[in-house]
Amino acid sequence: MVKKPINKIEFSYEGRSRAGTKVNGEIDALSETLAKNELRKQGINPIRVRKKSKPLFSGETKIKPSDIAIFARQVATMMQAGVPLVQSFEIIGEGSDNKSVRKMIFSIKSDVEGGVSFADALAKQPLYFDALFVNLVSAGEQSGALETMLDKLATYKEKTEALKAKVKKALFYPIAVLLVAFIVTVILLVFVVPQFEELFESFGADLPALTQFVIHLSEFMQVWWWVIIGGIFGFFYMLLKIKKTSPKLQKAFDQIALRAPVIGGIMTKSAIARFARTLETMSAAGVPLVEAMNSVAGATGNIIYYNASMKIRNEVSQGTQLQTSMRNTGLFPNMAIQMISIGEEAGSLDRMLGKVADFYENEVDDAVDALTSLLEPIIMAVLGILVGGLIIAMYLPIFKLGSVV
Repeated sequence: MVKKPINKIEFSYEGRSRAGTKVNGEIDALSETLAKNELRKQGINPIRVRKKSKPLFSGETKIKPSDIAIFARQVATMMQAGVPLVQSFEIIGEGSDNKSVRKMIFSIKSDVEGGVSFADALAKQPLYFDALFVNLVSAGEQSGALETMLDKLATYKEKTEALKAKVKKALFYPIAVLLVAFIVTVILLVFVVPQFEELFESFGADLPALTQFVIHLSEFMQVWWWVIIGGIFGFFYMLLKIKKTSPKLQKAFDQIALRAPVIGGIMTKSAIARFARTLETMSAAGVPLVEAMNSVAGATGNIIYYNASMKIRNEVSQGTQLQTSMRNTGLFPNMAIQMISIGEEAGSLDRMLGKVADFYENEVDDAVDALTSLLEPIIMAVLGILVGGLIIAMYLPIFKLGSVV
């Protein structure tokens, strides 16, 4: 296994040399104190050392998981064509339009040229290459089948990212539309309703209950809109922050997500697909089942399935069959267990895991499309009720006035 390196921080400094000349530059260190110590060793008396901040508009774009998948695919293709590894990095790096990707590739190239293994060079980039990626590359180097392993990793990355995109689509679409509905409602209450309120004051008559309610709501929003909006965003921000730091809250969230109507089915199928896809990739690479389950647990994206995967690992390490361990968790459907059972008995576990992953990925795709079709009329109805209700409330006094006249 390749050990995960400790990330160094980039600092900018100002100081004076032994000759008294003012100098400045950049230095990498684990902390500000160690950066100052290193500068003193170089004969520089540090005056100011601060963590280097990245400019807001640096011209560099973020490295996405899809970029890593493309990189793996390109290296595999180059190696299959007989191009040496270092030369592959040179060609791919020069051909990349993303400055961040280019910088990363040339950093890997420099390490490999210096005698570091490909896996160790990737381990120095932990933000982009996780333990699963690094360990499989290491296994490919040791077995002499690096290009095949990179091809499998590229396929794995492509499929898992496509699955994540589908799940995000299922969650983001209704949230985005409801957010727009909320913003439109706030705008109407803060800017439009007050115009009608001035008109109604000239009537000198009692207003309908619905109109009075909307006016009172408008008056409240005009004074406290910033508290309401800030409170909502602050609540969700704190909720997400606590969720990341509290295992109990994270478990509760994931349990709710799995049991939620419609969304729960998508989340469950997504977790099973990730489980099967990751285990297929690890199994095809010849990684022992017990060892592979650590990576599988982290890839499921749900703490309930993470705990189930760790339970499976413990049972398998004691000699229990994979199918039996999966059934004991009560989280996997019978079809998936039966297919894995056939794969275990036939000695083709990786192939069956691939079929399970393909099936549930397609299920997620169909479920997301069905959810979108189902939500569209519901969302339109909600928007119609919100906006239509406000319009009716504002025009109701005018209609009553017209009937009196």
